[in-house]
Amino acid sequence: MDQAFLRKQMIDSQLIPRGITDKKVLEAFLKVPRHEFIPKDFRSDAYTDHPVPIGEGQTISQPYMVALMTQLLSINGGEKILEIGTGSGYQAAILSEMGAKVYTVERNKDLYEKAKAIFLELGYKNIECGLGDGTLGWPEKTSFDAIIVTAASPDIPEPLKDQLVRGGRLIIPVGPRHAQILVEVKRND
Repeated sequence: MDQAFLRKQMIDSQLIPRGITDKKVLEAFLKVPRHEFIPKDFRSDAYTDHPVPIGEGQTISQPYMVALMTQLLSINGGEKILEIGTGSGYQAAILSEMGAKVYTVERNKDLYEKAKAIFLELGYKNIECGLGDGTLGWPEKTSFDAIIVTAASPDIPEPLKDQLVRGGRLIIPVGPRHAQILVEVKRND
């Protein structure tokens, strides 16, 4: 089936009806080939409304959750964004398509290597990958306009708050494994 058609169908049936209205978010979802970020055995589920396994016990998030978190960042283009939890690389690609300079940190070496290869293959040049503990952020590249955490955390790591610019936003799912709430933090001072 035509992948572009499936992307459009995903937007029309999963994102817009749930309140995703940011045109830049919707345009990025239309451009990024989600199926390229999913292992071949699961590509038939690439545009379905649920998480999909990517290996190493991890999943690529449900399209709606990626869209919601991205919309909450209020990206205009030109921002410096830190993503914690590269995973497949899909979220970073969405942010990249929206004109952000993306720094993404992954703790799992295999996922890190796979995502780097996909970025190279698809021609994403404004994404920089790091391997390490995301709870520490990326101190060497500090002063981010926004930080997005794609994995749940029991609390909000202090280093992430410290690495935001004044007025910067942090989006993070907080809570125990099966009961998180999505939290938005804005740094005032």
